[in-house]
Amino acid sequence: MLVLAIAGCAAMKPRTPEEAVRERAQARWDALVKGDAKAAYAFLSPGSRAVMTSESYASSIRVGFWKSVQVNRVVCEAADKCEAHATVEYEYKAQRLKTPVREVWIRERSDWWYVQK
Repeated sequence: MLVLAIAGCAAMKPRTPEEAVRERAQARWDALVKGDAKAAYAFLSPGSRAVMTSESYASSIRVGFWKSVQVNRVVCEAADKCEAHATVEYEYKAQRLKTPVREVWIRERSDWWYVQK
């Protein structure tokens, strides 16, 4: 029983900011790749959502444009701000291209949010 208790405590180890942002950034990109603007909108910071409706956000999404995205690393230089680095694969003029993307994530309240430019 002691072994199970120790294993349970290890499993509950809090995530680092880098781990949390990587997970949320990947989930946001996965939603965009699937064309799920509503799910992607939920990752926007409260400030971004205050100035952009979900309808206007959805109309700005180019469904089918992104083919895959891999969040490669996250760098947190402050306690409440991180930068996620990803590789985005998309199709343009019948060619598959890859490009690096950097995006800012901020901690507000108890969670991490994407800051829409």
